[in-house]
Amino acid sequence: MPLDGNGGYTVRRYTLDFDWQAPKTPFAAATTISATATQALSRFDLDFAGNTLRGVTVDGAPAKTARQGDELIVTPAKPLERGRAFTVKVTYTADPTQHRHRTDAIQDYGWVPTADGTVLSPQPNGARMIFPADDHPSLRAPFTFHITTPPGLTAVANGRLVTRAPQQDGRVRWTYDSEHPVAPQLVQLAIGKFDVVDGTGPHGLPLRDVVPEGLVAETKAYRSLTPDHLAWLEQRLGPYPFRRYGVLVGDTELPVALETQSLSVVPSADLLGDQVSAERNLVHELTHHWTGDSVAIRRWSDLWLSEGHARFYELLYADTRGGPSLEDMMRSAYEQHDQWRHDDGAPAEPHEEGLFRQMRYDGSALVLYALREKVGADTFERIEKAWVTTYRGRVAGTGDFVRLASKVAGQDLTGFLTPWLYGSHTPPMPGRPDWRVDPVEEG
Repeated sequence: MPLDGNGGYTVRRYTLDFDWQAPKTPFAAATTISATATQALSRFDLDFAGNTLRGVTVDGAPAKTARQGDELIVTPAKPLERGRAFTVKVTYTADPTQHRHRTDAIQDYGWVPTADGTVLSPQPNGARMIFPADDHPSLRAPFTFHITTPPGLTAVANGRLVTRAPQQDGRVRWTYDSEHPVAPQLVQLAIGKFDVVDGTGPHGLPLRDVVPEGLVAETKAYRSLTPDHLAWLEQRLGPYPFRRYGVLVGDTELPVALETQSLSVVPSADLLGDQVSAERNLVHELTHHWTGDSVAIRRWSDLWLSEGHARFYELLYADTRGGPSLEDMMRSAYEQHDQWRHDDGAPAEPHEEGLFRQMRYDGSALVLYALREKVGADTFERIEKAWVTTYRGRVAGTGDFVRLASKVAGQDLTGFLTPWLYGSHTPPMPGRPDWRVDPVEEG
């Protein structure tokens, strides 16, 4: 995805102003971006797709614009010198029906309409359908959300509710602060007839579940397990890295759950089925808050670090709760690994169209399983805690992981991990000489 993200500036804050009207109905929107020029700029780009542009100003002065595909090219009235702080305001008409389709696990992404509102599923690069952005997984900034809704609806977003202000016309203006920098792909903004269920997690962590009316009781049993999931993961990965957490129950056609930061969106069907499957999804999205949200990936080819960790701990948890055994799941993944490499690229060398296919999930969890078999469970746990502690709130990639794992293990693991991450064939599994890889089938 070479055109994702932009150079020449650093975003310091996004402020989104949405004047929501009704499901699947266009509405007035504005995004204000506070940024700093990292080089002299006569023009700059924003990632922005498909909405009707109304106007752009830079520091209050009208700017010239052009659109090329997903790029909004902004030419300010006066060039920006390096180091200068500046503010861009983009006004537009937002279309809450806009989405795109992928052929991997993501399927439809962007706006996800519901019966009475919307939820967001921006991963991997769908934020640009919702607001103009520097849309790359490594680029994060704090967000302020101002959402005005008709009476009877609730708006929620990442982070903390700052104010709920009734307007003279009966509408309500909701303001949220993200509390932490957020990558555009992890932004959540949901509107609907919701009940907000507050709770408390380990160490007094505020919990906030957002549930469509009528599903509170039906989803309570599995939602109430979040404190246990947090405690289990904190034992393995250290303290939870954000100021609050919660589950947003998506009562709509969502193909997958998504780790939108501090408020994971989980399809209602996932919370109305069997407990093992529900907990696998809940633990998976929660794990992402350590690996993927707090420790952001440097580039999309590092996605294995995010999805592989989430799948590994999902399976490790399920192994102790009546689910399939971790060893059985990893043996199955091992048998298919050459096929996945052939079809969708090695774990750290994906094909764009297969970015979110099985290799980035079970196939990448297998790399972590192999590392644990190589160094032992105790050393592996020290590597994992060091990983999420060293890079908490930072960006990291595959090379960073290999170097850190080598340092913690006291041995150079480059020669071991490189063929696992980049090779065209799956290496032998340490301690499992009887494991075999199935031959690749062309087609």
